[in-house]
Amino acid sequence: MSKKFDMRLAFIAVLVFLTTSVLSAQAADMGDDGLHKTEWMRETFLDLREDLAEANDEGKRFAIIIEQRGCIYCKKMHEDVFPDPEIDAMISDNFFVVQLNMFGDLEVTDFDGEVLAEKDIMFKWGVNFTPTLMFFPESVTEGVNARQAAVAQMPGAFGRSTTLAVFEWILMEGYANDVSLQKYVATKFQ
Repeated sequence: MSKKFDMRLAFIAVLVFLTTSVLSAQAADMGDDGLHKTEWMRETFLDLREDLAEANDEGKRFAIIIEQRGCIYCKKMHEDVFPDPEIDAMISDNFFVVQLNMFGDLEVTDFDGEVLAEKDIMFKWGVNFTPTLMFFPESVTEGVNARQAAVAQMPGAFGRSTTLAVFEWILMEGYANDVSLQKYVATKFQ
């Protein structure tokens, strides 16, 4: 009886360990600022022209992800969507992503040269939801700000399939080829 009990206890311990390992591997890391952190997020000087140039040098598309402390939708994306191996690889391999805090105080230099705190630039760009992803073309016209330059915005949390479709649509430059995002997403689900 003791041997059976020990075997069951060992099995349960292994099961708990494996379950905990899988869950912790999928859980998003949290930074000191209370925002989720991923390996594909870049720490930069927050000069958008420099960030765009660096993205281009790496052959990647430039994107900004805007989040806030305590955002339940950001948590959903970081725990349920971004860890998906296909989405994680899509972002890591093809995108240069900079994170901004909707209510942060770090200075950001916009494409038009204006320097504002994160929270003030959100007002300038009209960002009202988190998470919001902003995607940019390979070049931005002089004097244009990020809101004007963005080829697409993804405000809010979406499921795996829609999120993947948005990233694919950006890579195929659907915005420049008269392929509306809505039509592209609809064809992906048919």
